[in-house]
Amino acid sequence: MDEFAFINQVKQSVYRQPSLVKGVGDDAAVFRQPSQDIVTAADTLVEGVHFSRAIMDPFHIGYRSLAANVSDIAAMGAAPAFYLVSIVIPDSCSDEELNGIYQGLSSAASVHHMDLIGGDTVSGSELSIAVTAIGFVQKEKARFRSLAQPGDILFVTGTLGGAAAGFHMLNSDKYYIDRTYYENKHRMPYIRSDFACQLESLNRVTLNDISDGIANEANEIADASHVTLTIEEERIPVRASFAQFTAEEQHDWKLYGGEDFELLGSVSEDEWDELKTIAERTETPLTKIGYVDSAVKKGHQVILIDHTNKPVQLLKKGYTHRNR
Repeated sequence: MDEFAFINQVKQSVYRQPSLVKGVGDDAAVFRQPSQDIVTAADTLVEGVHFSRAIMDPFHIGYRSLAANVSDIAAMGAAPAFYLVSIVIPDSCSDEELNGIYQGLSSAASVHHMDLIGGDTVSGSELSIAVTAIGFVQKEKARFRSLAQPGDILFVTGTLGGAAAGFHMLNSDKYYIDRTYYENKHRMPYIRSDFACQLESLNRVTLNDISDGIANEANEIADASHVTLTIEEERIPVRASFAQFTAEEQHDWKLYGGEDFELLGSVSEDEWDELKTIAERTETPLTKIGYVDSAVKKGHQVILIDHTNKPVQLLKKGYTHRNR
């Protein structure tokens, strides 16, 4: 299939976003947004580094590519609206596989009411997908990592460790309980966009999406806000069947596994009840896992109260785009 035929095939016949003036079909897209701030996020996924066609169907590769970007938009408290996709296509990638990738992208876009407004396709040696997502947030309501303050409650959405467990299962023939759930946590992550978009009523909230593991994301908040975060390990939420894994696996996956695409955040005690109400309204599991304190003499850091009730420093490490 040539490039122009492919573009005509993936081009949307109907657009969802009213702010779009011109979508696919010109040298560039045009949208008009006078009343809100614009938020953008971009990621590039490369075969052999971020995904493997040996364990991921084309549909899942596409779905996850867009979902990762939507998670970044959600972490800013914004609503996703548009996306652009550029794909490097190797000779080993068939038309059927390419269509499957775009079907996955389209499915994720439908969930989040997004429109495809452009991109590019070129030939190359390795399959890679570069996605740029665009969203909108009320002026002065973007949520930054630098907004955490001493006394804040530290929280997470959903459960952690599931995506890393799913990746482990996809590479194993061993029998596991709840296998479909964990594999889908890795292949088709659920993004907390609805929850994030409804936080505009809060005066101050800090958000960070858990793409590289909570140890990494918590340290990013501590660094940006110049505070110390304390996390109680026993409070970190996991699925009940997570107990089937070894103690070492459970510890590593929930702290360092990454790719759960849940939200880690902080909010003042005064607004905690309102946050819980928003979570209930959007059917978002919400768990208090710790608190924010002033930076210690050694500087801003993250302290983990481990399963023995001993405080240890939680270092900034986790998922670092190793082969997947």
